[in-house]
Amino acid sequence: QLVESGGGSVQAGGSLTLSCASARYIFSSTCMGWFRQAPGKAREGVAAIDIDGTTSYADSVKGRFTISKDTAKNTLYLQMNSLKPEDTAMYYCAADSSRCGGTWYLHNNYNYWGQGTQVTVS
Repeated sequence: QLVESGGGSVQAGGSLTLSCASARYIFSSTCMGWFRQAPGKAREGVAAIDIDGTTSYADSVKGRFTISKDTAKNTLYLQMNSLKPEDTAMYYCAADSSRCGGTWYLHNNYNYWGQGTQVTVS
């Protein structure tokens, strides 16, 4: 019900745009976010967007990544610029039926998850 795409391999400094296609009933969820998980590391919140369009970002990606959504297409996006090797991870989109709030970065808050798309930066 959440399907990510757009991952791939890119050189440092490059850009990628991830997409997450959603079933309408999930896309109507209040909070949608992007998470990532590198091998041997915990899953971490990257960015989130609330139902009113309010966005939140991890400090590590502020100024480089932009989260957005297209309601007509039921699609969530993550525009990633100035990519660094440390951005290498599996990226997941997720949806939560509650407002994003101050704990948007906690993966346990989210009800729905995609299967992930790999991003590799060299």
